[in-house]
Amino acid sequence: MESQTQNKSVALIVGVTGMVGISLAEALNNPTTLGSPWKVYGVARRPKPTWFPSSSLHRYISLDVCNLDETYHHLSSISNEVTHVFWVALHAGETEEINVSVNSLMLNNVLKVLTLSPTSPLKHVALQTGTKHYMGPIEGVIPANQIVPAVDPPFHEESARLPGPNFYYALEDILISYTPKFTWSVHRSSIIIGASSRTIYNTLLTLAVYATICRYEGTPFRYPGSRFTWEHFCDMVDSGLLADQQIWASVLSDKAKNQAFNCSNGDVFMWKNLWKFLCDEVFDVKYEPLDDEIEFDFVGEMKKKGSVWDEIVEKNGLEKTKIEEITCPGALKAVLSFGFQHVCSMSKSREYGFFGYVDTYKSIRMWVDRLREMKIIPTI
Repeated sequence: MESQTQNKSVALIVGVTGMVGISLAEALNNPTTLGSPWKVYGVARRPKPTWFPSSSLHRYISLDVCNLDETYHHLSSISNEVTHVFWVALHAGETEEINVSVNSLMLNNVLKVLTLSPTSPLKHVALQTGTKHYMGPIEGVIPANQIVPAVDPPFHEESARLPGPNFYYALEDILISYTPKFTWSVHRSSIIIGASSRTIYNTLLTLAVYATICRYEGTPFRYPGSRFTWEHFCDMVDSGLLADQQIWASVLSDKAKNQAFNCSNGDVFMWKNLWKFLCDEVFDVKYEPLDDEIEFDFVGEMKKKGSVWDEIVEKNGLEKTKIEEITCPGALKAVLSFGFQHVCSMSKSREYGFFGYVDTYKSIRMWVDRLREMKIIPTI
């Protein structure tokens, strides 16, 4: 019995209430998941929300990992257990320099505590980043339609880094600095589809709140992006698939250790087709094709809808949320204004042995249903 306990896989999910954090917790709680049986600890800055699936965790730990003393207080007692860290936490500040500083501090604090002992059992750290690796910061720096990726899409993992600060680069360098104490993997996600009210850049929830307000007020559900994105290819990634890739890289393949992998669903779509699907089959709002003659200040309009969302929450008995806390209109507007096709190559991932695939349309429908079950958005 002692031997079984010592050899058990023990995960620490940092950022457990985000879209991928929830998917990781649920996947690791499944007895058929790679590396099972897992003991799972989850860390988040705020207390556990009512919708969180508590049964998926051994313990929920509320702490601010920016504070080293607090991190030590909460994590030192489990540092002799944790074998795998899944880093899906994110701090988004006003500048990329702030992002580099704060996100680096967070990761360093956790790793310092977990590796204090020379006999630390920590084997692997899976780090989630994203396609900003190839594009650089997308908000408040240069217009989205003027962003130039390091290489033409589809994005490939071996592409050179862009000049200038990027906190994704900083976090990768921190992991590399710990070699060979533990192995690591980096997971550069596409636009993530999942269900949480505590994810900063939540495209699907922003769209869902926007559609809900349009339906409530009887106003058009206009596309807030450009003609280019309307008519060109894009991709997304299901949070469950992203969790599966992180677990695969962490426990199964030695070849996948100390490598970076893109992660997308494996299909592509055009926003003009997806928009009609959202209108007709997901949100029940009137479809309107893009009209270039109509000026639409999406970000400005969403800022005015706080009281409307409060009414919707009250009338439908939803989770108490504020529109500015659960939507990211600026980020969505940027993504829908790119002057290039947002597509990730999955060739390396497949070459190394990960063959996960999800249909984007089915994924969106499933996660919107989940948001309704969680009472984050109303049912139709």
